[in-house]
Amino acid sequence: MLKNVKLFIVCSICALLFGGKTAWAGTDQLPKADGNILTIAVAWKQTAAEYRALYHQGFNLATQKVKDALRNGKSGGKPLAVLTDLDDTLLLPLNYWGALIESGKDFFDDALWDSWIAKYEMIPSPGALEFLNYCKDNGVEIYYVTNRDQGEDTYNLALESLKRLGFPYADEDHLTVLIETSNKEDAQKSVAEKFDVVCCLGDSLNDFKRAYYVKDIDERIALMENDKALFGDKFIIFPNPTDGHWIRAVFGESEPPANDENRQKFKEAAMKNKSKP
Repeated sequence: MLKNVKLFIVCSICALLFGGKTAWAGTDQLPKADGNILTIAVAWKQTAAEYRALYHQGFNLATQKVKDALRNGKSGGKPLAVLTDLDDTLLLPLNYWGALIESGKDFFDDALWDSWIAKYEMIPSPGALEFLNYCKDNGVEIYYVTNRDQGEDTYNLALESLKRLGFPYADEDHLTVLIETSNKEDAQKSVAEKFDVVCCLGDSLNDFKRAYYVKDIDERIALMENDKALFGDKFIIFPNPTDGHWIRAVFGESEPPANDENRQKFKEAAMKNKSKP
């Protein structure tokens, strides 16, 4: 009996030290409280200076693109504009992800997200406000295009977020919120008819072109590679390891349910490329 108690204590200590990966005799299964599959990605977003540096890098590129366009602009041409996504591009939902991890959830949770949006705890991404204000100060308009769905208050919640954070052009003329679709092409084309679009900003390929909205991982990568010259030029992309349409390519949907089958799919995706034993 004492031996079994000691074994249990040792296993419990190992679980604490190694993220719950206790080796139980006679089984390969881990306790249900095994490490959350989102923890590393969220920890990176919360703490890494590199994560923030990538935003500064992106906005530095965007600023240079605007400067070049202002310098090279032709008299009588279309006015200049920038198209941009919101979430994980200009707005960071770090508190949401922290709450999600604390609650023990390991997949995106719609109910938690919808209630959290109404708290207005988004923060500007590093360099976002400086870039947007530079555009405004130089007569370059900003058009925000996002897809969200928090019911009848969806649009007002998005607009109020921009206003509270002091974003320029925070008005109905410059904000498009898509609810029934994530296809941004119509909104993008509408802006492009009136403006010379200097660049597009986003954290997902679908923020740039609907053609990227495919479910096959390799096809999605190939489509991106075909457009590689556009990245850092017309398209400026920001990091998002927790959610987005890359998830759809793995699971077939952007917000897959939290179940063991999908946890296994995540594991298999992590082993897409591996050395042989």
